[in-house]
Amino acid sequence: MSSPAGAGSASDSGAGTDSGAGTDSGAGTDSGASLGYVRRLTTSGTFSLDGQDFELENNVWIVGSCGADNDIGSGWTGADGERAEVIIVDAPHSASAIVEAVGDMRVVAIVATHGHNDHINAAVELREAVAAPVFLHPADLPLWREVYGTSAQPDGELEDGMVLSAGGISLTVLHTPGHTPGGCCLYDAQGGVLFSGDTLFKGGPGATGRSWSDFPTIIESIRRRLLVLPAETRVLTGHGESTRIGDEAENLDEWIERGH
Repeated sequence: MSSPAGAGSASDSGAGTDSGAGTDSGAGTDSGASLGYVRRLTTSGTFSLDGQDFELENNVWIVGSCGADNDIGSGWTGADGERAEVIIVDAPHSASAIVEAVGDMRVVAIVATHGHNDHINAAVELREAVAAPVFLHPADLPLWREVYGTSAQPDGELEDGMVLSAGGISLTVLHTPGHTPGGCCLYDAQGGVLFSGDTLFKGGPGATGRSWSDFPTIIESIRRRLLVLPAETRVLTGHGESTRIGDEAENLDEWIERGH
């Protein structure tokens, strides 16, 4: 059985159920690579689907800019003293850990790359804490309702091609169904960075062996929407290690042959 998050993810690596979290300022394909305007937070918890539970670790990406040096990792306030603006990509497991990582920065939006519980189960609490809207693609509303019922709704709908901006950083929404019907990636063309959610991992596509998923669909999404990006584009994933588009593109035929 493939891991619940996808090929190459850390989702089955023994992460605990507690809400422990860690941060680093940037991510890349090696320990020396970093992006000044991206901070990664990791949170641990349970992914539940089809009557099964999996303990895993999720990446939360805090994306923004705070001044001329384009570095939110140092000081987290702009050169003119203004509060930094950021977008939070995914809200898994621990709202308090995310709030602590954000500090006094102004959150422009909370973006759920898809509706699986391990990407949204802290979204409503986080929304209340930071006073920012939650965005989700409408095709994943049934998954949202498995977590929240009708007691809470997302504030906005992700649409293919829409642009979300914070602190001078612009992220374009790419609808990439397959892992879920409403799965989306966020692309920073200027910085050459893709936030891939659970669509693409180091080692292959996101898992498609459960409800709401489809392997041919995710392959088509990756082929048509992601592998056409520049080869050097960094891919910051929903779980586990980061990668680059060029490193994954050469393995497409292998993924198709193995079927996951």
